[in-house]
Amino acid sequence: MRVMSASRPLLILGSAGQLGSDILVAAQRLGIDHIGLNHTDVDVTVAADVAVAFHRIKPAVVINCTSLTNVEGCEENPTEAYRVNAVGALVMARAARDVAARFIHLSTDYVFDGQREPGTKYSEGDAMRPLNVYGASKAAAEQLVWQTLDDHLIVRVSSLFGVVGARGKGGNFIETVLRKAREGGPLKVVNDQWMTPTYSADASEAILRLAMSETTGVVHVTNPDACTWYALATEAVSLVGLATPVEPVPATAFPSKVRRPRNSALATLKLEQLIGSSLPPWRQALRVYLTSKGHLDKSPANTLTQR
Repeated sequence: MRVMSASRPLLILGSAGQLGSDILVAAQRLGIDHIGLNHTDVDVTVAADVAVAFHRIKPAVVINCTSLTNVEGCEENPTEAYRVNAVGALVMARAARDVAARFIHLSTDYVFDGQREPGTKYSEGDAMRPLNVYGASKAAAEQLVWQTLDDHLIVRVSSLFGVVGARGKGGNFIETVLRKAREGGPLKVVNDQWMTPTYSADASEAILRLAMSETTGVVHVTNPDACTWYALATEAVSLVGLATPVEPVPATAFPSKVRRPRNSALATLKLEQLIGSSLPPWRQALRVYLTSKGHLDKSPANTLTQR
């Protein structure tokens, strides 16, 4: 593992976001010398500003957690999506190269078209075929990072849920489901789109371990088992003891201008080989998350699965 020093710290960009905030917490817990910057500290799409920040900090490793993740918003404003997600990644990768820093870039399952049958998963080497602007902008970012510097790692995550929530989405899926369930429902949730949920607290330590290693290329970091949005919602509602019915519906029940992958589940065998273990199953991760948010009490029955 790389040793950070006061002169060459770890730099986390997007440190106030859903994943970035948990990486910040994990770095503190692991005693890694680090600095966090958010969107109010530096505009990652302005090359001069990023260059000044990188030359001032002189990071040994940079983790880019910045992104426009609102899929509908990206579809409506592709120029902005590409400016932040793709051009921003290029700007940061160049700045990292110029100060001889290792660059870790966060990407998404939406780089895939989702045409595989449920029960199968995408591996790191599968061809990217995004269906929407968000996915296309993130696929472009991956290619730009790959072309810019050798010492890089692309980490793909999927369907994040974390304590802070996504700034661009006003929270996360779990909190939206529980809020609507408490309002009385009934809830209608898509049951024909598969993914691998990612609890950001679980992913953060794995990402740090990869970042501080010599691993390059692409690695998928998610909780290992796949499910539908309906299954995730049903489990959350059940765990907190709400009686609100949850109805499975097809994706066509929610007309949208955005095409979404039917099955974007990510395989995590490479991660398991690199760090020696997988992340916890999503049901276990969900229970820990609900406890951390105060939706479940901290009785022994609810804390057995916490690590």
